[in-house]
Amino acid sequence: MDQEQRTRVETDLLGVREVPAEAYWGIHTLRAMENFRLGGETVGSAPGLVSAIAAVKESAARANMELGLLDPNLGAAIVAACQDLRSGKFDDQFPIPLIQGGAGTSTNMNANEVIANRALDHLNEPRGSYGLVSPNEHVNMGQSTNDVYPTALKLATIHGCHALVGALEKFQTACERKAREFDHILKMGRTQLQDAVPMTLGQEFRSYAVTIREDVARLTEAVVHLHEINLGATAIGTGLNAHPRYASIVREKLEAVTGLPVTISPDLVEATQDCGVFVLVGAAVKRAAVKLSKISNDLRLLSSGPRAGFGEINLPARQAGSSIMPGKVNPVIPELVNQVAFEIMGADVTISLAAEAGQLQLNAFEPIIASSLFRSINHSG
Repeated sequence: MDQEQRTRVETDLLGVREVPAEAYWGIHTLRAMENFRLGGETVGSAPGLVSAIAAVKESAARANMELGLLDPNLGAAIVAACQDLRSGKFDDQFPIPLIQGGAGTSTNMNANEVIANRALDHLNEPRGSYGLVSPNEHVNMGQSTNDVYPTALKLATIHGCHALVGALEKFQTACERKAREFDHILKMGRTQLQDAVPMTLGQEFRSYAVTIREDVARLTEAVVHLHEINLGATAIGTGLNAHPRYASIVREKLEAVTGLPVTISPDLVEATQDCGVFVLVGAAVKRAAVKLSKISNDLRLLSSGPRAGFGEINLPARQAGSSIMPGKVNPVIPELVNQVAFEIMGADVTISLAAEAGQLQLNAFEPIIASSLFRSINHSG
């Protein structure tokens, strides 16, 4: 097979490059892969973000068709491509690092290229035929990274938080069940690691259920604020190159596509530069992690020994605890929770620093916010 059959030629403002002929991504994605040589998480490893961007792009295509700005046949192909992405079958076409320069522009362009080339598949045209389906002119019509990326980040975070709340509610229910089971077991209550007054093991586990219920409430409250988006803001909130009615229509389309009650911010300039909602959500996730870590500390202490320590409870044995001491069993699950909590606490600091570091009309550091939030939420869930 010769070179022409294995690659296709694409151009951008910097010049000409060859990309793999079968790839759905194009020249902008290629340059991002070369520029951001980080190991670890890629955009494709955050399927919630890919799905959210595709939902935004689908909503934009539907809005532009309704406004008469996008040819219906072309728009239908773009919509079909977006739905393909939302199915999760094309996550491998997002190879660039989740952490990147450019305020998320590379992620937006990666999505534009994949959607354009998948739309070309639906039109039975060869990939790279951007004269027919343009990543910029058609897929990105009425949009900017300035509004697409933060909107997608909010949508993905909403879904992640819903899963996290569900996991916390299961833990809360388990603690309540154990509280009832242990109500008759008398033990010593302690303050400052010293004996204090008697209590039941049921009371101890009931307190865990109550504290987790509080975190479910705080997370639920924080998530509400993620539903305010800046879609339609385009460049810095000015609405540049978007139809005057586009913002209101695309909001309706996005609500229909996602099933989420989203609202457009009353001040798009402010909304485009403000990352405070991610600080709020990150702090709520950190709070839950702190609580879970404290509970893990308690379980490790109460099960310590078991002969020469507290030895008041027996945690389920999950694996052998030593290569040299037969019979030793370690509290590996609480230890895991502790370590995850430590990482989430660090991620919360990263989110706060990134939100503070934005300058003027845009925050360029939303990619590290995305990486930190998704990792924390997925750990916790």
